[in-house]
Parts: sequence; C-alpha cells; structure tokens
Amino acid sequence: MTPPSINPRPELEERLRFETLIADLSSKFINLPAGEVDREIEDAQRRVCECLGFDLCALWQWTQDAPRYITISHLYRPLGGPPPPGRIDGEEMAPWTLRQIATGRIVAVASMESLPAEAARDKGVWLHYGIKSALNFPLSAGGRLFGALTFNTVREERAWPSEIVTRLTVVAQVFANALARKVTDQALRESMAENERLRERLQAESDYLKAEIKVTQAHGEVIGRSRAIRQVLSQVEQVAPTDSSVLIRGETGTGKELIAQAIHRLSPRQAHLMVKVNCAALPSALVESELFGREKGAFTGALTRQIGRFEVADGSTIFLDEIGELSLDVQAKLLRVLQEGQFERLGSPNTIKVNVRVIAATNRDLAEDLRAGRFRKDLFYRLNVFPIRVPPLRERAEDIPMLVWAFLKELSSRMGKKISQVPRQTMEALQSHPWPGNVRELRNVIEHGAIVTSGDTLRVPMLLDADAGVPPAETLASSEQEHILKALEKTGWRIKGPRGAATMLGVNPSTLYSRMQKLGIPNRRQKKTVGT
Repeated sequence: MTPPSINPRPELEERLRFETLIADLSSKFINLPAGEVDREIEDAQRRVCECLGFDLCALWQWTQDAPRYITISHLYRPLGGPPPPGRIDGEEMAPWTLRQIATGRIVAVASMESLPAEAARDKGVWLHYGIKSALNFPLSAGGRLFGALTFNTVREERAWPSEIVTRLTVVAQVFANALARKVTDQALRESMAENERLRERLQAESDYLKAEIKVTQAHGEVIGRSRAIRQVLSQVEQVAPTDSSVLIRGETGTGKELIAQAIHRLSPRQAHLMVKVNCAALPSALVESELFGREKGAFTGALTRQIGRFEVADGSTIFLDEIGELSLDVQAKLLRVLQEGQFERLGSPNTIKVNVRVIAATNRDLAEDLRAGRFRKDLFYRLNVFPIRVPPLRERAEDIPMLVWAFLKELSSRMGKKISQVPRQTMEALQSHPWPGNVRELRNVIEHGAIVTSGDTLRVPMLLDADAGVPPAETLASSEQEHILKALEKTGWRIKGPRGAATMLGVNPSTLYSRMQKLGIPNRRQKKTVGT
C-alpha cells in the first residue's frame, strides 16, 4: 500500500521561498554594474515585501551637506497613502530611531505601544503615516554608516522573529555593499572625467605654448627710463596684485603685449601660463570656438572637441589683443564670462566655470566705437576698470638708445656677430625719426642693420626716404631683399659653408633661412622648381 503524501507545513514553504529569494538576491548583486544598482534595489524591495507580506520598504541615506537630514532614495509602497517627504529633518521627526541606527543597532518595533517614552516624537510621526510595525536596519559598508533600510506594515501589527531579522540583515548588507560600490564607481568616473579634462587642458596649454614660441619676440622686457614709461610701469605695479580687468590702449607696435606680460608676471597668477589671443587675427567664424571651445560636430568641419582659450587660462590671465575687433555677439558672451565667470562650449549645454583675469588691449578709439554702436558700453565699462595708455615711441625718444643696445645685444648673439659700436650720427638719426611703427618698427630697423653690418659698427643704410614718401617697412624690406639676393647670386645660391651667402653676410645659416622666408626669397631648390 502506497503511503499518503505529506505536504510540508506552510511556514516551511514560506521559509524555503525566502531562503531562495535571499540566495538569488545575493548572487544577483555580485559584480552588478553601478548603473544597474538602483533598478535592482527597487526590484529587490518589491520581491522581499511580496514574499513576506510587508506593506512598505524604504531605503534612506544621510545627506552629505547636512548630516541631520535624510533623504529617501529607494521606496516601495504598493498600498499608496501619504508619501513621505523627500528630505527629512531626522532630528525633528525621528530622533530616537536615528540615534539607535547611528550606533549600529537594529530597531524592531512590533507595536507602536512598545516604544519607549523617549521615542514619543518617532511614534507620532509613524502613526501619522499609518505605520503599525517597523523594522530598521543600519546600512554600513567599508566602516562607513550612510543610511538605513526600513520595512513597515500598515494593515496589521507584525512580530519580528529572530530568523526573519537575521535574513533581512543579509539583505541590508547586500544593499549597503551595492550602494558603496556605486558611490566608489561614481567617484572613480568623476575622477577619470576630471583627469581627462585636465589632460585636455594640459594638451591645449602645450599646443598653445608650442604655437606661441614660434611667434613670440625674443626680446620680452619693458625697456626705458623716460618719465612716460616710468609712469606706465608704476601703474603696472599698482594693478598687478589685484584681479581687476585692465584695458591697455596704444598705437600699433608700442608694446602693449609686453605691458600685459609685466602685469601677469607681477600678479599672484604668475605661476600659470598667460594665454594670449589676437582677436584681429582670428577668422570671424572661428572666434567664438577659439575663445570658448567647441564640441565635436558643433558645426560643419568640427571633427574633434576643442578646448577654448578661456578654459586653458583657468586660474591664470588671458590677454585679448585688439579687443575692438570682436563682433557684438562675441562681446556679449565675453561680458558674461567677465560678470559670471562661466560659459558654454559651442554645441554643449553644459556650463563651464573658470577663474580668469582679463587684460585687453586695443589701438582703436573705443569711444568712437561706442558712439557708432560697434562696441558694447557694458563691456567697455567692465574692461576699463584700470586703463593704461602706452605712449608712442616719439613721446619717449630718450629711451631709444637703451632699446637699440638691447636689440643689438640680442640680435648679435643670435646672428653670431659682435656689433659693439653705434655712430653718434646714426643714434641721433634714430632718435629724431618719428617712428610711426613705434618700438616694433625700431626693432625691425635694427635687425635689418645687424644683417647688413659686416664689422663691429652698426650700419643703418635706410630709415625713411622722406622725399620719396615710401613707408619705412617697404623701403627696408626692399633694401634687405636686394642685399640678400646679391649675396646669393655671388655664391651661386649656396647658403652654408665657407663660400656660402650666410658667411658672406656674417650671419648664421638659420638666420638667413628665416629672413629669406620672411622676405619671400626662395632657396636654391625652390628656385629651380619655380624656374622649371
């Protein structure tokens, strides 16, 4: 006779289901990607509540900015009812419970009447939300307590047997470990993103510096002792320690960039690279992306992401030369950076905050531009906090001898020459010349003279043919070009060696190559190609 089948007791079946659920949850959360943690915790809350007949499950965490406040990050509430507030003043609503959790204790409340007298405030809040029984587990991982997991009933009171508490402790720990991994992963991702941002900035700085080295003048100091230049240097010393915007005005070639460099060099930002932008040299269509950067695909031809000059200059100084050439649209964006210290890259909604000191320069009459509507008044007033006027060279002729000797020292060293004398007549001619191109023109004249000088006495063959009315730059360039061409013809276009043009001219071959390129003179190979 076959013995009758015996069904397991219902409590054993429930226990088996719960044990299976615990095992399933434990395995699911192992190596769970950080992006899936929140979804899986909410699903696990539902499954536990359905398995054990709970009416509510909440996971809350202390806020980092204010430890007395807690926020509910994960909530399962199938029966509805009044929702708990998103941000809770824990010391106001549940001080007794929070003190227990803070010490690592599990708070098991089978009935509200079983709460001690000191938990009166906690009891009132629970009754307000219809809670009849509550079970609270501290959430801790890696030695850090960051919240609690709460199970509640609202339909009936519920006892909390030790075996249930033990198993739910495992669930709480699984949740805690998953959240800790999520926080660590998020911090790692933020760190990696910050490292990438810094790498991009360093690369942008490197690229900028490499480009700047190619165009920077070898002589980079303000030279002179005239009253006019001493007044400028006094202003530099006054404004340099501040973060105030500076507007430098002056004619072309007066050395406005050198004044900006002096301000930066004497400022607290001197340890960082000063970023220079020639606004007049930037194509109008690319000005905004050069200043503020762009994302890949921001416009046709934007194949890569680009870090803007303001981002490169974060923590440092940016020098905006020829500021008057900017369009009104770009002026508006520049004003925002000055006022708020923030902007967006082209093609990106994300706001970038920077700490940049702005030094601007112009050779234009901005007052006239203001009247004509070509320059924003609000931007002008924002830039013109501390105006500096750099005098033209004709107003400080007494500085010309110092400038001449400084240029000669640098150029002689670079060209491998020993020019140690300047005739008095030559110096007087240099001092009496009006120099419409200012210091830049003077340097070009001295460089031309150094090239054509074969001995130790400086020759300046041509300053300005006043009768002919030819601009000095054109006259000097033509003279220098003719001089070099004669040397090249005599040497059969040989540049290097004892019989080369460089030796005949008394300059280094690299210097001669540079001057030929500047003057548009082809080398021997290029000449053959052109003649073919």
